[in-house]
Amino acid sequence: QVQLVESGGGLVQPGGSLRLSCTASGRTFSDVAKGWFRQAPGKEREFVAAINSSGDSTYYADFVKGRFTISRDNAKNTVYLQMNSLKPEDTAVYYCSADTLNRVMIALLVRYWGQGTQVTVSS
Repeated sequence: QVQLVESGGGLVQPGGSLRLSCTASGRTFSDVAKGWFRQAPGKEREFVAAINSSGDSTYYADFVKGRFTISRDNAKNTVYLQMNSLKPEDTAVYYCSADTLNRVMIALLVRYWGQGTQVTVSS
């Protein structure tokens, strides 16, 4: 079992930045791929970014390329999502995911989720 706790959400103006964190406990963290999804009201949960267990491969949805960066610190059991140049359409609840790499980017296959953190981009 892996327990995930997100933090770092909040209200930010368009063009601003936020950094989300997701801290894991339970199963050995270093051998698990991690991801971020988001879900806006009335919409399905969508993939945002993922990182493999060693941290040397990253994957992004097209709509965040060049603006968001995923990273991890295995010593701290934490994965981060640095979000820059935020837009109102980035407003959503952001969820951390953990699983094998072939599962962690597909919402229906992910077995471990955090509780979510709200990100609101508004002036």
